Amino acid sequence: MDKRTAVVTGALFLLTEVAAVAGMLLYRPALDGAGYVAGAGADGRVAAGALCEVVLVLAVVGTGVALYPVLRRQQEAVALGYVCGRLLEAAVIAVGIVSLLAVVTLRRDAGAEAATAARALVAVHDWTFLLGPNLVLGANSLALASLMHRSRLVPRPVAALGLLGGALILASGVAVLFGVYPQVSTAGSLAALPVFAWEVTLAVRLLARGFTPPRPAVALAG
Repeated sequence: MDKRTAVVTGALFLLTEVAAVAGMLLYRPALDGAGYVAGAGADGRVAAGALCEVVLVLAVVGTGVALYPVLRRQQEAVALGYVCGRLLEAAVIAVGIVSLLAVVTLRRDAGAEAATAARALVAVHDWTFLLGPNLVLGANSLALASLMHRSRLVPRPVAALGLLGGALILASGVAVLFGVYPQVSTAGSLAALPVFAWEVTLAVRLLARGFTPPRPAVALAG
C-alpha cells in the first residue's frame, strides 16, 4: 500500500512542477494587463495556461490527500495541517487563475476603464502568486520536510533539502512582501530553486524507491 502511495505521490509532485512551469509560460501574455486588453490578444494560449493551472491545483490537493495516510501514522496533527495547507495553497492559486481569465474577458472592451481593471486583476494575480507558491508553499514544505526528517520516511539529505527550500522560499516571500526586492528578480528566482529541487528530488525518490520503513512513531518535542 505504501509503495503505491509513494508512486502516486511522486507522480503528483512531478505533475505540479510540469503544470506550474507550463501554465506560467502559456499565460504570460495576459500579465501585460492593459497592453493585453488593448491588443489582438492570445486568448487560446492564456486559456491553455489556465487549464495547466487547474491541473496544478488538482495535483497540489492530490499530494496532500495521498500523503495523509502515511503521515498520520507519524504525527496526525502535522499530517492534517499539511493537507489543510495544500488546500489553502490550491485555493490561492485558483484565485490567480480567475483573475487572469477575467483579463481575457476584458479584452473585448479595450477602453480606458478596461485597461485599469486589467492592471488591477494582474496585481491580484501577482499577490496570489506571492501568497500561494511562495509563503504557503514554504510553510507546507517546512512541515512536510520536518516530519520526514524526524520519521526518516525518506533519506535525511532529501528531507534537509526540503527544510532549506521551504525556509528560503518563505523568507523570500516575506522579503518581497515588505519590498526588499521585486517578486520577479534574480534574488527571488534563486530563492525558489531549492524548493523546486526538493519537490523534484522527493518525487524521483518516491517513484524509484518509495518510503523508507518508518520508525513506530515520532515523539513530540518537549
